[in-house]
Amino acid sequence: MSATRHSVVTSVPHLRVRALVAGAAIVVMATGCATRSDVRILQNDIRVMRMESLQADSARHAQIDAVIAALGVVNDSLRVMHAQVAKFQGDMRGELYSLGQQIIQVQELTGQSQRRLQELRGSLEERAQQMQAQPQLPAAQPAPAQNPPAGTAGSATPTGTPSGAQSAPATTSPSTTSAAPAGPGPNQLFQLALDQLRRGSATAARAGFQDLLRQYPTSDVAPEAQFYIAQSYETEGSVAQADSAYALVVSRYPQSSRAPSALYKRALALQTQGKVQGARAALDQVIRQYPRSDEAVLARDRLRTLK
Repeated sequence: MSATRHSVVTSVPHLRVRALVAGAAIVVMATGCATRSDVRILQNDIRVMRMESLQADSARHAQIDAVIAALGVVNDSLRVMHAQVAKFQGDMRGELYSLGQQIIQVQELTGQSQRRLQELRGSLEERAQQMQAQPQLPAAQPAPAQNPPAGTAGSATPTGTPSGAQSAPATTSPSTTSAAPAGPGPNQLFQLALDQLRRGSATAARAGFQDLLRQYPTSDVAPEAQFYIAQSYETEGSVAQADSAYALVVSRYPQSSRAPSALYKRALALQTQGKVQGARAALDQVIRQYPRSDEAVLARDRLRTLK
């Protein structure tokens, strides 16, 4: 194609010269009175026009070559940039995957630490209840009265009691009733329910967590209990109930550490149900409401791939 365009561009000036020569010849033949000087002038004009035409052709060829070279450079640059962008995208995907794995590891370590701390708190509550349930020691008995001096035996006291006869001290019987043991504390209830959930008894675990929320609604483990209620529904495959339970974590305990996790879980559940707009809104809420949380990083990554 470029060769054809080159031949067309080259032949145009020559056609002009030929047309001019043909026109001059027609004029000479028509007048019949052209002199040698006229012919010479005409030849010189034709020669000049040919030179100008050749120069114009050379300039055009140079311009075309420059444009082709520039296009080649641009194509090479675009190719290099495309390779760099592809490499950058690959590196970013790898880094995001690595970051996601690190976040998962941190969450697992954090969960283990929280579970260990919860076990310790439950043990402390149980120990405190055992101490409260121990029977109290009896009150100290008063010391017996000293014997009267010698020679006064048999004398009566002002109250009419012989001084030699010691009166029986008033004895106090030890308390036979101990304090009634208190019920399990919130940490104990939480640990018992969590153990049930780990064993796969989702229903029993949920009942334990709900009992904790009824007895200790303001406990610091209440957000954790509500979160695990949602997880128990999720374990049973009850997506709608799990979504409602996760929503309660966000609405009741928005400042807890479980709130961003619950909101992110809601987004995943909505995406699984095909509710893309709702999932996108939940992910946006995670980023907007908890920008420094680990779930915000995961939400930004998921928004890029959410369709």
